[in-house]
Amino acid sequence: MDNQKFTFEYTSYNDSSELSQADEKLLNEARKVTENAYAPYSNFYVGAIIQLENGATVPGTNQENASYPVGICAERTALSTASSLYPGVGIDTIAVSYNNKNGGKNDAPISPCGICRQTISEYENRQHKPIRIIMSGQSGKVYILQTAQYLLPFGFTAEDME
Repeated sequence: MDNQKFTFEYTSYNDSSELSQADEKLLNEARKVTENAYAPYSNFYVGAIIQLENGATVPGTNQENASYPVGICAERTALSTASSLYPGVGIDTIAVSYNNKNGGKNDAPISPCGICRQTISEYENRQHKPIRIIMSGQSGKVYILQTAQYLLPFGFTAEDME
């Protein structure tokens, strides 16, 4: 038996004012686009903004459905839209935020769900380059990860099917 350990680093900021101008702008766009989410069942509005290598940005929001499994997350909406509108253009960064309209907290970073982690990982593998992830609420702390692999250390990839 051999015990293994997985660790990763991420950068933590007290608030968005500590970010670079470009990252702060991207995060503020993600915060704003939460207004476009369709979340009548959970009242948990999520927004994502993708920064492409060509400088373009692409938004995405969660879209719920009365049949819960049919909904789609903000991250996957943004990734699919970016891939459809800008095929072959690399993704540099994805910023994710939320607005909890249930009266709960809005000031802690949000992390992509498992399906979104797997999807971001797939896009990293497609482009052979990491995707930075900026995570925050409407205010408060901000976390930045340099790759989705940190969120999904044993992710399933095309190499597993070879």
